[in-house]
Amino acid sequence: MALLSTRINLLPTSRTLASGVPHAPKLLLRMPPQNHGHDHGPGPRSDQPALWAGRSSGVSNVTRVNALPNGIFIKRFLSTSSKSLAEHPDTTSIPDFSPYRASSPESNKTLSYFMVGSLGVLAASGAKSTVTDLLSNLSASADVLALAKIEVEMGAIPEGKNLIVKWRGKPVFIRHRTDDEVEEARAVDIKTLRDPQKDEDRTQRPEWLVMLGVCTHLGCVPIGEAGDYGGWFCPCHGSHYDISGRIRRGPAPLNLEIPQYAFNDDEEKIIVG
Repeated sequence: MALLSTRINLLPTSRTLASGVPHAPKLLLRMPPQNHGHDHGPGPRSDQPALWAGRSSGVSNVTRVNALPNGIFIKRFLSTSSKSLAEHPDTTSIPDFSPYRASSPESNKTLSYFMVGSLGVLAASGAKSTVTDLLSNLSASADVLALAKIEVEMGAIPEGKNLIVKWRGKPVFIRHRTDDEVEEARAVDIKTLRDPQKDEDRTQRPEWLVMLGVCTHLGCVPIGEAGDYGGWFCPCHGSHYDISGRIRRGPAPLNLEIPQYAFNDDEEKIIVG
């Protein structure tokens, strides 16, 4: 025998009787009349069970009815009666904060300004410490700073001679000039120069000329004591520099660059960098 299960969900307005029969006035649970050779007339047959009831005729129908509760449940958590309100008339009034108020508005304002200023000073101090630590970590170490400067003994360069040293990966020309070379360099009319510059502006001491040995045209290294002006000559493209390192002929647009240097008279050294 096959078992057929049917589930009917009724509206919340329906309910179930004590006998298990759903009370649904608008739902027709009876089957229409069927003629099996008997004429019983219109209307349901008395010997035929309703649709919701089970019957054993080879197929069994089981009907389940889920009826939602039709009642309304309200849970009461707090109750305030008129009697309690009468005993405590100030229940809904605004609290009195007068004991917490400042004695005068000026004192309260002064305290606010003091707190804001103190917090600002602390924030500025913290920011300064952070920036200082960051810069100290990013700055060069002692060994790198030691390589950033070179010291050259002045006594090691005879008068009228050149010395080439390496500083920061670039050649540096140091010449101990004679008096005649100084007079020749200062006798040039700067109006005739491509890059006008006095010899006095290029030297700290007349007899010592310190400059970078890099041609201002394409970065070549000029040759000392050569060229048409007795200074330096760049054989790559034919730039001529005089005894003060100023461009006099050729494609170079500027004079040879003067680096930062100083004299240490106590040790008789030239410090480049």
